[in-house]
Amino acid sequence: MSSASGDGEVILQLEDVHTFYGTIHALKGISLEVHEGEIVTLIGANGAGKSTTLRSINGLNQPREGSIVFRGRNITRRPPHEIVKMGISQSPEGRRLFPHMSVLENLEMGAFQRKDRLQIREDLDRVYGLFPRLAERKNQNGGTLSGGEQQMCAIGRALMARPKLLMLDEPSLGLAPIFVEKIFEIIHEINEQGTTILLVEQNALMALDSAQRGYVLETGRVVLTDDAKRLRENEQVRKTYLGED
Repeated sequence: MSSASGDGEVILQLEDVHTFYGTIHALKGISLEVHEGEIVTLIGANGAGKSTTLRSINGLNQPREGSIVFRGRNITRRPPHEIVKMGISQSPEGRRLFPHMSVLENLEMGAFQRKDRLQIREDLDRVYGLFPRLAERKNQNGGTLSGGEQQMCAIGRALMARPKLLMLDEPSLGLAPIFVEKIFEIIHEINEQGTTILLVEQNALMALDSAQRGYVLETGRVVLTDDAKRLRENEQVRKTYLGED
């Protein structure tokens, strides 16, 4: 468990957010908050609205109703590049690396809005410290990496924006168990270095073991929220998401 607690100030707040894909009502009044220094997880079945919640926050799917406030500023209608600049970055589901660019170039893309060369260098060293394998493969094309290495590169790229809030969408998807453990160790380390994390993860057990708090989503609504440890012990959660009888 990370040492961070939920006592920090609220840095992200969603209030009654409704998001649509065309006529499909994907989020039906989502309200949640993330405190400084926490790992907060969203769990739920496929189609529950987890990724749509992240897309609503990062500006790719702007809500029709409700508000999203980040560090005291309303970002509900802001374009994605402004939201990144304000301090939210995301490692997307499916990793989405530039396959014909090197690992180093992929990482540098995460810092493309920044001008502070010295700090960019520092952040690159930090990413290589977290993911030594990326340093070994820095001149290799992103498309030739293994799934686990690509996931490391995607998280590293998101960190190159120097986010106040790092959003991770399905970081363990499609990875071998040994890589899953490694990725979650590194998620803890990133959090302990001071980065707040909002985690969407299909492996509910890993997610709840990593987070301080969790929200359970069903068909675009929050149906349960609690301390992660209590959610882990909740009978309904155990049956539905942890595969326990």
